Amino acid sequence: MAYLLDTNVFIEAKNRYYGFDFCPAFWNWLIAANNESKVFSIEKVGDEIKAGDDELATWAMERGTEFFLGLPPDVFPALGTVSNWVSDQTYEPAAINTFLQDADYYLVAQALVGEHEVVTHETPANSRKRVKIPNVCIGLGIKYVTPFEMLRRERARFVLGMAS
Repeated sequence: MAYLLDTNVFIEAKNRYYGFDFCPAFWNWLIAANNESKVFSIEKVGDEIKAGDDELATWAMERGTEFFLGLPPDVFPALGTVSNWVSDQTYEPAAINTFLQDADYYLVAQALVGEHEVVTHETPANSRKRVKIPNVCIGLGIKYVTPFEMLRRERARFVLGMAS
């Protein structure tokens, strides 16, 4: 089982915890974990990131389809499963429409079909106005974790080297 990363993992890392300028080890770890087939994201997340036209967008473009997976043919029934589950809940129609047009929808479906674990900063919430990834994961029996839980579980280490 591999991890599938949500857009917010990349954006929060770049903007807050693991900026490219002071923690390149995080980004190197993602590449290494991807090379070991442990960490991926999906093409739709990559598209959201690339729209930013910044250092993160450049990083994402350099990763390509090895990191940002395209839609496998067997994902289409899973998209229906996710859509049906969301529609059967008490979300407002606007929340459902937004979710079904967002990368989150595809992320959850690909996690479902590939038996992957979703990595997101989102937390479950009882809101009718926004469909949250963890709520859908819980409803469909998909595992999810925060980025910090993933890093701890995988024993990632970002250790300073000798100063030059």
